[in-house]
Amino acid sequence: MSRLIVLLVVAYLAYRLVKRWLRGKMISGRMNGRTVDRIDDIMVKDPHCGTYFPQRDGVVLKSGGRDLLFCSQKCRDSYIAAHSQPGD
Repeated sequence: MSRLIVLLVVAYLAYRLVKRWLRGKMISGRMNGRTVDRIDDIMVKDPHCGTYFPQRDGVVLKSGGRDLLFCSQKCRDSYIAAHSQPGD
């Protein structure tokens, strides 16, 4: 009888370890031996040069009541120069 109890306890502990190991695999983003990438940031398109870049790296220009994002200060300045009115 004591062997049966010990066997059941060992089986239960093995079950718990396997369950924890599988849960850790799913949480860490690894499934079927591949790493699942998570979205880190949104890609946006520069309105001047058309380059896509991460939104968090953008250079902001407030124009016409909206925010425009540029890939660099150079593109932002070129956009301002191209869209400025003569005499401004």
